[in-house]
Amino acid sequence: MMKIVVLDGYALSPGDIAWSGIEALGETQIFDRSQPHEVLSRAKGAGIVLTNKTALGKAEIDALLPELSYIGVLATGYNVVDIAYAHKKGVVVTHVPGYGYDAVAQMVFALMLELTNRVAHHDATVKAGQWAACQDFCYWDYPQVGLSGQTLGIFGFGGIGRRVAALGRAFGMHVLVHTRTVPEGGEEGVIFCDRDRLIAESDVLSLHCPLTEATHQMVNGRWLAGMKAGSFLINTCRGAVIDEAALAAALNAGTIAGAGLDVLDVEPPGPENPLLTARNCYITPHIAWATQKARIRLLEIAAENIRMYLAGTPQHCVPSIVDA
Repeated sequence: MMKIVVLDGYALSPGDIAWSGIEALGETQIFDRSQPHEVLSRAKGAGIVLTNKTALGKAEIDALLPELSYIGVLATGYNVVDIAYAHKKGVVVTHVPGYGYDAVAQMVFALMLELTNRVAHHDATVKAGQWAACQDFCYWDYPQVGLSGQTLGIFGFGGIGRRVAALGRAFGMHVLVHTRTVPEGGEEGVIFCDRDRLIAESDVLSLHCPLTEATHQMVNGRWLAGMKAGSFLINTCRGAVIDEAALAAALNAGTIAGAGLDVLDVEPPGPENPLLTARNCYITPHIAWATQKARIRLLEIAAENIRMYLAGTPQHCVPSIVDA
């Protein structure tokens, strides 16, 4: 049986999900976390290496050959692997799409509702005694924003974008979408438009695109200046699609009303990240994917990816050239 090494399994399963589906496929060694200097010693001799966020670049791939034949990314995004070089060396690379569509869409609306209703803030004021001291039966420190009738803009219309659109329609929102490939026949309740219209007309703009050269820091000062003054920006895709300094400046200047972010350019962030102190910026620690149901599904797909590879019919392979 082929040796299987999991370089960073803790985030996927901190003890609440069994690895039995993968352990049945080979001699398996699972590490909670691996520092860059530990990768080679741990993965040496493995034919199959699984990674979530531990980088496998040209140097690591070279050092792990000739045994290494398969890299499985335990996530949908795969920028931690040098895909082109892996393909050049004949190493199959797979990823896990589709496991967390509902979980991520749920987080989009968790962030959106926090921005519009300020639940955590008002809970804190109640517990600080502000309600008890109030002369009226209720109060609010921030305007309560209704979503019905507002425009939800979605940049990117894959599986997650579609789920977000469906939730938006359920809230009574108008849905605008900008996507590289418009579905044949369109989509009920959705208006497809160019990027400029999406930016200009959205009351809430949610990002759902891959990180490529074309999307790197695409949300820059010019983009933000084109948004409505009272609008919100939501990002659950990749942190680097946003110019963080530009977003912090726009928030502090009131160019837009707020942002909800589950991802940042550098994770975890350093204290110098300007978004940590930016006005009306809510940040969660990259947890949109992490419901237990979604993580169980991720492991099931990862195991099936390995089974299919061992059977000679690999699935969910990452192409050597990624369309930007």
